[in-house]
Amino acid sequence: MALKRRLHLFVSGLVQGVFYRDNTKSKASSLNLTGWVRNLLDGRVEVVAEGDEISLQELFDYCRDNPGQSRVDDVSVEWSEAKSEFKEFKVAG
Repeated sequence: MALKRRLHLFVSGLVQGVFYRDNTKSKASSLNLTGWVRNLLDGRVEVVAEGDEISLQELFDYCRDNPGQSRVDDVSVEWSEAKSEFKEFKVAG
């Protein structure tokens, strides 16, 4: 069984109000990842995802190069051990 990891991202740029969270949720769900994505008051988007490292790397690449109307200026990334606290991937309030 593949080792589960946790990916924690802070994405800055034009990432709010452009379906960035919904697109990220769809991508994460298609990769069988669990966790959440939410808007922050400072205009960034925060993503926490858990799953196998290959799928997490694919989600990271997607978030960095997110297509559509968004514009990603910077992505802060932190890797850690999974805590297995999520059952699905959702858009958080």
